[in-house]
Amino acid sequence: MQRAIITGASSGIGAALARELTRRGWAVTLLARRADLLAELAKELPNATAIECDVTSNDSVHEAVRKSGPFDLAIANAGIGMPSHATKFVIADAEQMVRVNILGMMYLFDAVIPAMVERRSGRFAGVASIAGLRGLPATSVYSCTKAAMQAFLEASRVDLKPYGVGVTIVNPGFIETPMTSKNRFRMPFLMKVERAAAIIADGIESGKRVVEFPLPMSLLMRTVRLIPDAIFDLAGGPYGRRKVEP
Repeated sequence: MQRAIITGASSGIGAALARELTRRGWAVTLLARRADLLAELAKELPNATAIECDVTSNDSVHEAVRKSGPFDLAIANAGIGMPSHATKFVIADAEQMVRVNILGMMYLFDAVIPAMVERRSGRFAGVASIAGLRGLPATSVYSCTKAAMQAFLEASRVDLKPYGVGVTIVNPGFIETPMTSKNRFRMPFLMKVERAAAIIADGIESGKRVVEFPLPMSLLMRTVRLIPDAIFDLAGGPYGRRKVEP
């Protein structure tokens, strides 16, 4: 039986992925800070282990991996997002997003990759975001952290290929999760979390380098990347102001 470890597994994409991988025959180790939610999820899943873990602590992540490893698959899913318009920049919020989204991924990477390299097998997946494809107004820090994840994982994919270790970058669009439920704007191409989990699991099991969805949102953002900066600034300015003005 193949074994997977998932951070941020207490809700949202992480919990849905745990259920989807279990349905496909995987044994899963669930990591998150909310021990009560983890325990409830583990009860409904056969071959599941729940470990309370703070992904912003390297020691906490390493201890969780030592307790339950090694793994065939590691998914750095834990993530947070908060508005970050430049006129209302809050450094504490920015630091927290960097700690969870970027360092949380790197701590899991640091904990699992040496064993995968030694075995010459395994896969590491990071749940980034389509928002990382370009700096979006009023989400500067979130976009920044997701772009950093993409760059780190892309370079690591090349480094690890000769050692038989695969890397998958996961770029979802808007998914129905507790995080997006706080949004007060229309989210284009909003997708159910169960469908997202199935797409991610399909991509990981088939060894894809990048899993990006929904397709319309992916095509839209890939097109936005090609727009000249002057046009992007004109189009994005009003959107950013709507996010902070009454």
